[in-house]
Amino acid sequence: MISILIKADSVYQVNRKKLSQVVGRFLKKHKVRGDTQVSLAIVGNRRMRQLNRQYRQIDKTTSVLAFPLGGGGEFAKPPDGILRLGDIVIAYPVARKQAGEEGLLIDQKMARLVEHGLNHLLKI
Repeated sequence: MISILIKADSVYQVNRKKLSQVVGRFLKKHKVRGDTQVSLAIVGNRRMRQLNRQYRQIDKTTSVLAFPLGGGGEFAKPPDGILRLGDIVIAYPVARKQAGEEGLLIDQKMARLVEHGLNHLLKI
């Protein structure tokens, strides 16, 4: 079973069902099986800038950050049987701006950013 933990401020219109489907399809495509957990946070520019500065020493906002759990690109069997891939953080205002520039719906852009984050979590 895939568990997607989504945290988003109520000011951001996030299609949770679609994002969950994106994660499910992506993991299936990349043959990730068993109990798996991914955390997804939708934040504003101020929080994203803070995270980018703290973890990448870049003092500006960005569209997506990924924080994988574990290391080395290979997943060990966890004691409780749940594979926790890590966290994906998306800056909603940046995603909305980029969607407009690219002629995409916000849901399409969010899906692409989630996939980009999953690539980093799986070290693809």
